[in-house]
Amino acid sequence: MTVGEEVEARPVRLRRAVGALLRPGGQLPRPTRQQRLVDAALALVLTSVSVQYAWGDGYDEAHRYRMTDLVIVVCLASASLAWRRRYPLAVLWIVTAATALTPDDVARLTFYACVIAAYSAAAYSPHRLPTLTGLAVAVAVISRSGRVGPPDPYVYVAPTVPTQYVPLFISVPIVVAAIGLRTWKLRAAETRTRLTAVQSARAEELHRAVEHERARIARELHDVVTHNVSVMLIQAGAARTIMERSPERAREALLAVEAGGRAAMGELRDVMGLLTTDLDPDPAEPHDLAPQPGLARLEALIGRMRGAGVPVELTVSGAPRPLPAGIELAAYRVVQEALTNTVKHASGADARVQVSYGADALHVEVTDTGGRPGPAAATGNGRGLIGLRERLAVYGGTLRTGPRPLGGYRVRALIPLEDA
Repeated sequence: MTVGEEVEARPVRLRRAVGALLRPGGQLPRPTRQQRLVDAALALVLTSVSVQYAWGDGYDEAHRYRMTDLVIVVCLASASLAWRRRYPLAVLWIVTAATALTPDDVARLTFYACVIAAYSAAAYSPHRLPTLTGLAVAVAVISRSGRVGPPDPYVYVAPTVPTQYVPLFISVPIVVAAIGLRTWKLRAAETRTRLTAVQSARAEELHRAVEHERARIARELHDVVTHNVSVMLIQAGAARTIMERSPERAREALLAVEAGGRAAMGELRDVMGLLTTDLDPDPAEPHDLAPQPGLARLEALIGRMRGAGVPVELTVSGAPRPLPAGIELAAYRVVQEALTNTVKHASGADARVQVSYGADALHVEVTDTGGRPGPAAATGNGRGLIGLRERLAVYGGTLRTGPRPLGGYRVRALIPLEDA
C-alpha cells in the first residue's frame, strides 16, 4: 500500500472504529413484573427519604433555597429510577441533570440517585460510548465543588456522605466484589463439570457409534465373503474331483469359481467404497459404485447356486413393488445366508426360496431337504444368523430358524411394511 492510499484509508478506519463504538453491544433489557415493582419501590423510598432529609436533618441548608424547587429536583432524580432497567442511559442523563441543578450544600438530595443511575447504566445499557460519556459527566458533576460562588468559610456544609456511613460505602463494594468473584468461580467450576460430562457423553456416544459401525461392517463382510467363498470351495472341489475324468466339466466348474470370485470382489469393492467415500481426495470425480443388492438380484444369486450344483426353486407371490433399499438388502441377505448354510451344512440338498409381498409385511422363507455337512461346515460360528436378526431388528422384522418336521431346515423372515 502506498503512502497516498494509507492516508486515504485512515478516515475509513476511523469511521469504522467510531461506528463500532456507537453500535449497540446488545438489546435493551426487558425487566420482569417483579423487577419493575422493585424499581418502583426503590424510587418511592428514595424520594421519601430525600424529601424527609430536606425537611429534617438538612433543613438548615435547604431553607436557603425555595423548597418547591428542591422537591421538583428530588422527584426528577429519584422517581426516574423506576425505569432504570428499561431505559438506563436516559435515566442516567436525567439524574445527572438533576444532580447538576442541586446546590452543593444539599447535594445529598440527589447523590444516591446518581450513584444508582450510574450503576444501572453501566450494568444494563448496550450503548458503550454514550454510557462511558455519561458516566464521566456524572462523576464530574458529583465531584464538583463551589458551583454557587466562592465557599463561605463561616457556613457549615454537611458532607454528602455522612461520616458514619463512609466505612459502609467502602466495605459494601468490597463485599459485593468478593461475592461476585466467589459466584463466578462456582459457576466456572459448574461449567467445567458440565463440559466434562458432555465430553464424556459424546466420547461414549462416539464409542457406541464406532462399535455399531464395526458390527455393521463385519455383518456385511461376513454375508459377502461367506456366501461366495463357500460356493467357490464347492466348485473348486468338484473341479479337482472330475478334472481327470471330465476336463470340460472341470473347466465349467473353474469358470464358476472365477465368476464367484468376480462377484465377491464386486460386492467387497462396493462395501469398502462406502467406507472410503469421505476420504476421496477428489470428491468431484464420480464414484463407480454399484447399488447394494436387492430382491431384483435374487435370480442372479440363485443362478450362481444352481451353477454350483444346488437345485434351487424360486417362488414369488403377491404384487412385487419397490421397497426401501434397506429392506430389500435385508431380504436379499436372508436368502443369501440361508442358501450359504445349505451349501455348508446340507450338501446334496434341494432348496426352495419363497418371497411373498403382503399388504403390510414382506415374507421370506428358505427351506432345504437336508443333507450331509460339507467341508466348510466346521468353519461356521453362528454369526450369520445373529447378524440377520440384528439387521432385521432395525426395520422391526423377526427371524425364525429351525429344523423341519420331515427333515431339512427352514429360515423364515417377516419384515413389516407399514412405513415402506
